[in-house]
Amino acid sequence: MANIVADTQVPEYPLKGFRRWHRGQKVKQLALIALLFASCPPLLAQSAKAKELYAQAIKLFGERKAREAIPFMEQAIKQDPDFTDAYIKLGQLYEFTRQYEPALSAYRNVIKLQPDSPASGAAYQSLSNTLLRLGRYSEALPFLEKYQTLFAPQSAQGKRITHQLETARFGLEAMQHPQAVDPKPLSSVLQTTPSQYFPVLTADEQTLVFTALKPEGDEDLMTATFNGETWSPPVSLAASINTPENEGTASLSADGRTLVFTACQGRKGFGSCDLYVSRKTGNDWSSPDNLGPAINTRYYESQPALSADGRQLYFVSDRPGGKGRRDIWRSALGADGNWTEPVNLGEPVNTSANEASPFLHANGQSLFFASEGHIGLGGYDLFVADNSPSGWSAPTNLGYPINTSEDQASLFVTANGTRAYYSFEEQKDGISQKSRLYTFDLPESLRERVRPVSFLKGTVADAKTKKPLAATVELIDLKTNQIVSQVKADAQTGQYTAVLPSGGEYALYVSVPGYLFKSLSFDFTQKTKGEGLTLSVPLEPVSTGASANETLNNLFFESGRYDLAEKSRTELDRLSVFMQANPTVAVEISGHTDDKGDAAANLALSQKRAQAVVTYLTKAGIQPSRIKAVGYGKARPLVPNTTDENRRLNRRIDWRVL
Repeated sequence: MANIVADTQVPEYPLKGFRRWHRGQKVKQLALIALLFASCPPLLAQSAKAKELYAQAIKLFGERKAREAIPFMEQAIKQDPDFTDAYIKLGQLYEFTRQYEPALSAYRNVIKLQPDSPASGAAYQSLSNTLLRLGRYSEALPFLEKYQTLFAPQSAQGKRITHQLETARFGLEAMQHPQAVDPKPLSSVLQTTPSQYFPVLTADEQTLVFTALKPEGDEDLMTATFNGETWSPPVSLAASINTPENEGTASLSADGRTLVFTACQGRKGFGSCDLYVSRKTGNDWSSPDNLGPAINTRYYESQPALSADGRQLYFVSDRPGGKGRRDIWRSALGADGNWTEPVNLGEPVNTSANEASPFLHANGQSLFFASEGHIGLGGYDLFVADNSPSGWSAPTNLGYPINTSEDQASLFVTANGTRAYYSFEEQKDGISQKSRLYTFDLPESLRERVRPVSFLKGTVADAKTKKPLAATVELIDLKTNQIVSQVKADAQTGQYTAVLPSGGEYALYVSVPGYLFKSLSFDFTQKTKGEGLTLSVPLEPVSTGASANETLNNLFFESGRYDLAEKSRTELDRLSVFMQANPTVAVEISGHTDDKGDAAANLALSQKRAQAVVTYLTKAGIQPSRIKAVGYGKARPLVPNTTDENRRLNRRIDWRVL
């Protein structure tokens, strides 16, 4: 499953880190040129004619005429069949021109001539590297095992060979136990440019943003929408974001209204590549803002990954203080609206090599990323690690064929954990041709690693005027009373999207100053599959008096009792904050039951439950004169008491403004 690499920027090229991988191949070629021009050993044992042909080949290659150089190097070997350095240089010339079989043959000839000599180290190294790059692990193993004997185990070269041996063994095992993966291309409607890559989607999978490479070489951010059956033709994300320079490697919040992307040219920044943010209101994206000196430095910052609510940011940087060269860092959005000082993720995620293209799943725990430092199938592989109170788990390789011997780029996994999106790079003769967007069903073995989430979306509006409201939507874990996520409804449309994690009990609060807050309850303790929910939220203005009525959905009592469960504190504290923010408001707290049991007992129970709420608020500092407790028993059902679910709805505590 070869695709574009996630991190191709190198100092030799003014790219942004989201250029296609064939640009990175130029760097490898330059490295090979340097190798060919490295100081050659004296050619004392060779004939004068062989030396002359060898020198001519080196001269031609120096003039970037690699193919013309090959015949001269071949003639040098014919003149002297024991000319080991000519074999090595010939192999490198073949490799440079992507003629891998002749290259392998040339390296093998050196090893046949001098199998136990350290002088053959370059041949062992090039042969092993080429076989690993081609994914021919079983062929590489014996050469690596022999090569390893030429160096001390703790030497730098010995450690590097050990890493290659681990790669070969891992790759061989992975290919023998492939993942059940069947990639399918996304609609051809999206293929309006030579290449598309780095796809990201909203939680409902209806909005897609990706990087597109245009014929003139400009990279822009494009977007398309899905109507349940087909994708719309992609359009430029926004004139305020795309410029004649390059924009790319974007990350979206779950609601698709916060975008962070990378730019390295044409914008005022702090370093070689900086991160920028833009926010969507209605259909319009704001002019991008640099994320500032806490995030951006004079070093390289790229490949952002936003959490679902847009309040956590992961990114790649080579700033000082890291574990390796390019590491993954994390920052949080503070209450003041500024990003906190980034923290390096450290081990076991970061290694002494490069990490790239992090993606934080909507569950806020599963981090997908690319790495060339962890053991994989070669080059950059994709991994997943999980965050918990005890720290990050050891990264897990996503396996073959998601990973191959070629470099793998970023992966986007849907909120429900069932599908993944990525880009596949078509190649011809080792040269990248074009990149297309693909999707595949996540295999069961990986689904078990990804805690799925649901999402809740809809609109918030004034219950009377239907005017959209820029509400704050907060999800709180009832067990810990901690905010899990916080998003804002769109100021123009009132639209919101909130992620609902599985495996817990949650309270969702929708609030706007001057309105009664809406509380919703979600018990996902047994939920294992993510799914989407749609809910419009009408909010009652405080000024509407007796008609303003809401249910406190996150109050919990044991059956037949009136003492409040501990997890009710979240709801009670919210009501207390509302009363404090509206000091002239008085409210009625009303208790209600279903129709089961003795009517008088139900009436008394409803009164006691309402009074328990009043008592809590009084202790929290609310004046008793502002709170009235009333029990209605079964007299005011919301719905007919005809089913168990209806009876559950009727057992409730309401509040209204007096």
